[in-house]
Parts: sequence; C-alpha cells; structure tokens
Amino acid sequence: MSEPMTTRRKTLEINLDPGIYGSFAEIGAGQEVGRWFFRVGGAAGTIAKTMSAYDKKVSDAIYGTAERYVSSGRLVAMLDHEYDLLLERLDPERGGESSFFAFADTVTAQNYRGDADCHGWMGIRFQSHPQSESNQIILHTRMLDRDGFMQQEALGILGVNLIYGAFKHYDKPEILLGSLLDNLGRNRIEIDMIEFNGRVFEGVDHRLLSLRLVEYGLSRAAMFSAKGEVLRPSEMLYKKPVILQRGRFRPPNLVHADIQRRAFERFAADPDIDERKIVSLLEISVDELRRTAEDGVQDFLDRLDALTASNQSVIVSDYPEYYLVAEYLARYAATQIALPVGLGNFLELMNEERYDRLPGGLLEATGRLMGQGVKVYVYPFVDSKTGQRLELDTIEFPESVRQLFGYLRDRGYVQPLEGLPNEALLVKSDDVYEWIRSGNPRWQDHVEPGVAEAIRKGRLFGYAGD
Repeated sequence: MSEPMTTRRKTLEINLDPGIYGSFAEIGAGQEVGRWFFRVGGAAGTIAKTMSAYDKKVSDAIYGTAERYVSSGRLVAMLDHEYDLLLERLDPERGGESSFFAFADTVTAQNYRGDADCHGWMGIRFQSHPQSESNQIILHTRMLDRDGFMQQEALGILGVNLIYGAFKHYDKPEILLGSLLDNLGRNRIEIDMIEFNGRVFEGVDHRLLSLRLVEYGLSRAAMFSAKGEVLRPSEMLYKKPVILQRGRFRPPNLVHADIQRRAFERFAADPDIDERKIVSLLEISVDELRRTAEDGVQDFLDRLDALTASNQSVIVSDYPEYYLVAEYLARYAATQIALPVGLGNFLELMNEERYDRLPGGLLEATGRLMGQGVKVYVYPFVDSKTGQRLELDTIEFPESVRQLFGYLRDRGYVQPLEGLPNEALLVKSDDVYEWIRSGNPRWQDHVEPGVAEAIRKGRLFGYAGD
C-alpha cells in the first residue's frame, strides 16, 4: 500500500522540483500557504516572493482600487499583477527552465469577536511547462471551523492541495478536484465554485466539474446561469429575493413553467419585493439524479440543457429538506425567499414522520424554514385515480397538524396558486419523458417551444424522432 500523500509530502515534492518557481500573495488569514513551503525546507527552490498587502491603501496602490476586497475581481487583479511581475523580472534569466506560477488568496477569516462571514477566494496562474501560455484555476471557499487558528490551518492545506494539483494533475481535472480536500475532510472546508481556464483545460466541461463538487462533498450546491455558465452563489444571491422550485425536470414541462411564472407574479406583487432583482431558480437534488438517471452524466447534461433552453437558472444540491435549502440561500444573504411547490409535495412537507430525526420534529423544521423569511406557494394537484382537482384550501389535513397549517395560512407564510386546467395537470414529467423516448409526438404539446427545440436539436432524453 502506497504512503498517504500528506500535506508535508506534497509541499516538499514541489520544493524539490527545480522546474516550478513562483510567488505568493495572501491577504486576510496570514501567509498560511507560503508558510508550508518555508516550513518543510527547500523553499528557495520554489519561492521567488511572498507578500501580504493587508492595509487597504497599500493593497490599492499595488492592485488597484476595489469595492469588495474579498471578491473574484480582487483575486484576479492580484494574479494579474504578481504573474506579470514575475515574468518581467525572471523570464529572461530562467524562463527556459522554469514553469512559473503566481498563487493568491484574499480571505475573511474568523475575527476576535467571532462574528465574521468566513470565506475567501483562492487561485493559481501557472505554466504547465517552461515558456508555455498560462493557465488558471480560481475557487471560492467557505471555512467551516469556528476557531480562527483552525481556519488558517485549513486554508494553508487547501492552498497546498491547489498548487500540487495544478502542476501534477492538470491533465486530469476530476482527480485534481477530488484532491482538494486531502488531509482536510468535508467538515472544515467547502468549495462552492471553481473555474478552470487555459489551453490545458480546453476540454473541461465546467458544468460536470460543478456537479462533481457536490458529488464529492466539496460543496452542498452548484449554480448555473440560463446560459449554462457556472455561477458564484455569493455574487448571484447577495441581497436578492429568490424564487426556487425543486423538481425532477426530466424534462421540464408546461406545469413546471406555469408554477414558476405564477410564483414570480405573486412574489413580484409583494410591495416589499423589488421585481427587478428577483433571482429565479430551478433545483435538482443529487439524490434525485442518483435515483432516476440511467446515465448520470448525460442525464444531468440533458436536464441542464433543457432547463437553460427555457431561460432558467439552475441549482444542483445535496440538501434533502426544504429548510436546508432555505438556510443555504439565506447564508448568501438572499433577502426574501419563495418556494413554489405542488400540493402533493406540500402534504409531504407537512408530514410529521418526515422529521422524526429532529428533536423538535415538524415544528422545528417549520420554524427553520419560515425563520428564513420564506413564503411557500402551493400549486394545485389532480388525483390521477379519481380525476379530482385538489387545492390548498380544500384539502383536509390530519388533526395533529391542522392548527399549525391554519397558523401558517393565516399569517401568509403559505399561499395558494392557481393552476393549469386538469388535462394539463394529469400529464406528468415521466409521461413526457417516455413519449420522447418512444417517438410519440404528444410530448411536444407539453413542453415550452424552446425546450422542444433543444430536445430535438440535442437529441436529449433519448429522443427517438427523425
């Protein structure tokens, strides 16, 4: 059995490689990454310079002014400056034998008051071999340790993993990704966004890598724009009202679209909501993908392509409960949250047995959900056996939850939505999926035109048409 690749061993291997040489610029949690390279010995073989421009005026003088100092923009400015300076000073002398790199991070670690939002941006710009074009990896991380010293230690290990992965695994991005938590574990660091750029990463599909972030446990969720681009949750959700609909979306059908449209109209009618700032999201859980996907990778990409064809942003998460999704959104400073659900899902949401593992049961789950400022919009349902249309205010709840529901309804936490005619509600997403695969043209009547075009053009979901 091979010896575990410890942080010390990774650092020493880089230090002893005469072809890797670069600089470190770290702001916000000490020079924790650079310190590893000094600590293990042989740092002169790797480090051209380390620095920390902590004072804002000093930082601005070096990297230019910034509205937010812990941001992707600031990180890129640091990488631009340090990498260009490195080439200017050292390329004539040792460019033929060295693969240069610039590493940077800008971080808010725990302060002495213990009330900091502990997160940061980290990145590396590097050459895969001497005098080659530069490549770049940047990521956003959240530090989960409560203690500032532990956060600094975790940040240092993550930085070493990133540098080692960039040079040793750039040709295997998924291995690189999986190695970022080496010697850390999931309870210390979360990576909710990562971006690869450069010639060595030309074949990388960022959508798949973002899915892997969630599958590997590096992040609880990943976000994608209506164009299929990877989004940064901290920047997308900051001080924005959010509508989030959870579902299977295999494929997204007219009912999904109608739910989101009606929820948007109800949300925007609230005088406390700025309609122009509303972020509309559709969410798929990783657990749902595992249960239903025959080909996990292709099935995920098909759903994403269909959803973005309907001009929707998408989130993929490993949160089993609605209240956990709401807490995730609120953590990124989402100001108001609307969760549109079908009536069947709402009844499950109010099922006491669902929350047996919580000390406070259903009451605790409800408090954690509504405590985030959530409004739940409930969409009608048609019983396929009886043909009966069921609405929020006509459904009979068990006596044990009747008073709780009445309270939520009276206070406006739970509100009904109108819905499509019964004939449309009887057609499920699974029905449309089977029609697509069997070549039954009925499927086209139950999806939006843009989605239908994407399915035909991309032959999504096993499309059997001409």
